[in-house]
Amino acid sequence: MTSISEADFDRLLRIFERSSVHLETRDAYGTAVELPHMAQWAAGEPDDLSWLGGWCDTLRQHITDGKTVQRARIVSEPLSDYQRWSYSIAHPMVNAGEDIRWVPRRLVSSIGVPGNDFYLLDDRLVVFLIYSGNGLNAAYESSTDPADVALCRSAFSIVWKLAVPHRDYQPF
Repeated sequence: MTSISEADFDRLLRIFERSSVHLETRDAYGTAVELPHMAQWAAGEPDDLSWLGGWCDTLRQHITDGKTVQRARIVSEPLSDYQRWSYSIAHPMVNAGEDIRWVPRRLVSSIGVPGNDFYLLDDRLVVFLIYSGNGLNAAYESSTDPADVALCRSAFSIVWKLAVPHRDYQPF
């Protein structure tokens, strides 16, 4: 595996050729970009979600270019505060073309998944997202090892079959 920078990771999310799949497995994250917006939500304050505009523009361009963007979120139920907030802000990304789906954790007990969240880009490059205990991103590790690619492809495929599309998921 090779450590890559956040800038390298951001670039990869914009230049893949055909497909991006993303598996999320944590109930809470703490990205520097998201934390202030989640705090607004927790305080009951409105958020126009304009901070998602750049990502939504990127998603729309991917879809226009014929690429697919899929995200599966394995979540505990009832949802954590983070996941309830995440659910509440997903509509702009879904409307821009990202296929976001939700999977109750109880359904994946017997499925082998990698120990870290990941992106699988073009079915050939895996980027593992390494998080600290408090949910902050600590590192990005990339791999083209066929075993890593096969593990992530298989895990995502199995999880995806159990996943509920965002528009149909009813969190509790």
